[in-house]
Amino acid sequence: MKKVIAMFVFLMIGLQVHAQARVLKEVNEAGDVATFELDCTVKFQTLAKGLRYNITRHEFKGPEMKNSYRLLLVMDGFYSKTLNDSMTISAVLSDGNIIEARKIIEDDGFFDGACTLKIKDPKALLAANIVKVIVHADKDVVYTLSEQNKAIFKKNLNAILTAK
Repeated sequence: MKKVIAMFVFLMIGLQVHAQARVLKEVNEAGDVATFELDCTVKFQTLAKGLRYNITRHEFKGPEMKNSYRLLLVMDGFYSKTLNDSMTISAVLSDGNIIEARKIIEDDGFFDGACTLKIKDPKALLAANIVKVIVHADKDVVYTLSEQNKAIFKKNLNAILTAK
């Protein structure tokens, strides 16, 4: 019985460890920009069913330049034919704030399923939860996040914020 419990505990710890992605660091040849991003070489992290993500931080040297943070959203199998030449993707936060981006529709009239949201205040995003992501197209598509995915997202965002 003790062996079964011990195996179960190690399995749960293993799942927790593998849930959070590693942070990759890259410095350009001039040495003035460092890039920190989640390791998506094997797979992207999941935000909701059908919605994957990556977080990137560009760190610039010098007092006049600020770090920039981006959240790449990839919608699995999401292709929408719209009449407009652009569409809006919104991340709704638990504190009521909304992070939005406009995506230009390809020349053939289709959205390719990827969008990058600029994160202006990553610490505020860390304090709040993303409740849902809405793709405003010919019809609104809503992705609702589970509590587990919210927790993993926060761990990944914190890892990007604190990476050196």
